[in-house]
Order: sequence, then C-alpha cells, then structure tokens
Amino acid sequence: MDRSGLRLKLFKQQAMAGDIVLLFGDESEVLTHPYLAHARAKRGADLRVPAPGQARKLALLGVIDHVAAELTVHTSATKRSTDFIALLKLIDRRYGPHPGRAAVPVVLVLDNGPIHVSKLTRAELARRPWLTIEWLPKYAPELNAIERAWRDLKRHFLAHQTFPLRRGLAGRSRRCDPKTPPGTHYPSVSGSTNRCLATTW
Repeated sequence: MDRSGLRLKLFKQQAMAGDIVLLFGDESEVLTHPYLAHARAKRGADLRVPAPGQARKLALLGVIDHVAAELTVHTSATKRSTDFIALLKLIDRRYGPHPGRAAVPVVLVLDNGPIHVSKLTRAELARRPWLTIEWLPKYAPELNAIERAWRDLKRHFLAHQTFPLRRGLAGRSRRCDPKTPPGTHYPSVSGSTNRCLATTW
C-alpha cells in the first residue's frame, strides 16, 4: 500500500472512532439520454438506444460521508469553481461549526482537479480552518469512495430511461427508489427524506 493509501486507512480508523468526519468529494455528469446497464449485446455492438433530441448533461458535485454513508450533492449545468463553492456551502451547513453542535475536525479528500485548485476555490478553503484537505495523487480514482456512489446512481437509478429536460433528470436523482437492488450499498442522503441525492439549484 502506498503512502496515500496508508494515510486514508488512518483517516478511516479515526473517522470510525468518531475523532474526525471523513468526506470524499468529486464530480460526475449524468445525461438526459438513457444509460444502459446489465444489457446483453453482441461483442462490439454500440450500446446506445436511439432517443429524440440532443443529450444534455447535468453536473453533480458531491461529497460522501465515510461513516454515515450520506451523500450530499449540488447539481448544476456546469462544473466550475463557483459550483464547487456552492457545494462547500452545503458542507458548511451539514458539518461546519454551529452553536450547540460538537466541533469535530473534518477531512475532505479531493483530487487535484482544476476547480479544486483554482485561486477562487483555494481562497474559499482557506476561510474554513475546520476543514482539512487531503489531496489524492494523480490518476487514482480507486482511492475515492464517492466514485462507487456515482456508479451506482447511473447503474441502478438512471439506467434505461430518457429525460426530456435536465430538471427532470435532477428530479429523478432526488427521488430515486430507496430500495436498492440486492447487494448494492447505496448511501442515504443528508437533507433528503428520499434517501438518495440531496440537491440544490
């Protein structure tokens, strides 16, 4: 196990002991045109279904709590530093210092993506002394636990469907069925009674 893996293992142990809150953050995109999951096809076949209009993208910027398995997401038409800052504001409300709430250090695991290291984002991170950033090495998505949540969302809740508008796609993301397929450990979500994605516009 490399140095980054060892550090993450230590952070996970601290989070399980209640000494810190450990969050994994990253971005993903979903489409209004259907995803295909668990589909049978001949080798080399194009796994797409004809659908009207152009496919539109919806950006998901989120963090997953390692212990609580809660996923908090900001949705947007873009993936910019301002969108990541909007996610930080959600993190503020959920994990930041508040009267009557016990202060627990928060560690946020991120890659070195452009919107994470921009001048605007770094200035916002510097305003949050209670939030420590653990930078992942390049090209190591397997170390980021949120990648599995994005995969499960697309595979189990958005597959085989067409959405006419991005807003309808975001609505489905918010209202996905809390009864996940057998063997799927899909996170519950902070701020949502539907136990799927807590989203903002």
